[in-house]
Amino acid sequence: MLQGFKAVPRVVWLLAAGVFVNTVASFTFVFVFLYLTGPRGLDTTQAGLIVGIGGIGLVAGNFTGGWYGDRFGHRRVLLAASALAGSALVALPVVPIGLLALLLPVAQYASGVIRAANSALVAVTVPEGSRRQAFAVTRCLSNGGFAVGGPVGALIATGLSYDWLFVADGLGTLCFALWIARVVPARAATAPSAAPDGGLGRGGLWAELRARPAVLVLLGAIVVIDIVYRQHLTTFPVYLADHGMDTRAYGWLIAVNCGVILLLEIPAALVLRRRSPLHVIGSGLVLVGGGYAMLMLGVGTATAVAMMLLLTLGEILYKTTATAYVADESPEHAIGRFQSLYAGVSISGTVLAAPLGGALYDTAPGLLWPLCAVLGAAAGGIVLVTGARGTRRPARPAHETGSRPKAVAG
Repeated sequence: MLQGFKAVPRVVWLLAAGVFVNTVASFTFVFVFLYLTGPRGLDTTQAGLIVGIGGIGLVAGNFTGGWYGDRFGHRRVLLAASALAGSALVALPVVPIGLLALLLPVAQYASGVIRAANSALVAVTVPEGSRRQAFAVTRCLSNGGFAVGGPVGALIATGLSYDWLFVADGLGTLCFALWIARVVPARAATAPSAAPDGGLGRGGLWAELRARPAVLVLLGAIVVIDIVYRQHLTTFPVYLADHGMDTRAYGWLIAVNCGVILLLEIPAALVLRRRSPLHVIGSGLVLVGGGYAMLMLGVGTATAVAMMLLLTLGEILYKTTATAYVADESPEHAIGRFQSLYAGVSISGTVLAAPLGGALYDTAPGLLWPLCAVLGAAAGGIVLVTGARGTRRPARPAHETGSRPKAVAG
């Protein structure tokens, strides 16, 4: 297992350390609605519209960040997006409402670009065969940062003001840019593609995806599972409140989620690194569906904890593995674009989960959790079947993948 850690390059550990510090300061998304309806004096409709546009910007940034990186270099794009997002966040407290409604989506868009560019940078830095471990490291430290950042943000908001939340978040993002400039060598970025089509040839990205049907299946399954997965952030706390479990209970459940991820994310990636990625991903999706199936047994502490444990185990299995699988399946000249596709679909639930889940919970609350369980099982099942059919392309030589020869794992 130790050999698996050694396969992760030093630059990835340094990048992950920067991600941890940045995510500790990235707590404004938790409090932005309260900020808009509180100190800024907006009504809930106006605040919801601004937050919704910001969410669309976040998704759009994820879909496009890797495209920029393939063209201009992933390190360069990460630096530019971090500088833009940090500057916008620092300025938010002092701009008028009209400009804030424009600046917040810009900051969210830049944050989405950061997420995609960060994944692409890891993908082009780490050779095929070691990417699961590398993505597990960055995801684990990112979750650790969020776990610390939430309470810190609450202290800043109550002890100082909401304005300082944005200043701290912006400064943290600007410091992240400086850290990247220092620890990530310029050669870590892929060379910009001079070809008008980005080096993809006739048919473009769609032709590359059609040549990889398993990737297409996976992307579709991730859209479905992200809508299901994010119900624990939208309708699930409402469900708990409707059944007499207060916000403190929900907070402890989120703590279970963060704690299990911090304990098991990296060990799971190392133990399962030789397993078929589609089998690991499919099993994870099924576990997510199984978590919601637990709620069909009735509401209570035991079923809620069991639900969160299964959901978290599923998340650990599928998120890291799917990110690495898409990177491994990418052509060298389009790693960023493939990572952007995955990054975009992997947060599609931020836009779709709340309206779809909320509408169903309002009209037929008894159907929500069975439907989540069925969708999770179906998404996982199709990925498992795809893996069983062996649709993964034959391994490509290092000169085609841009990877160094793989180290022998012990």
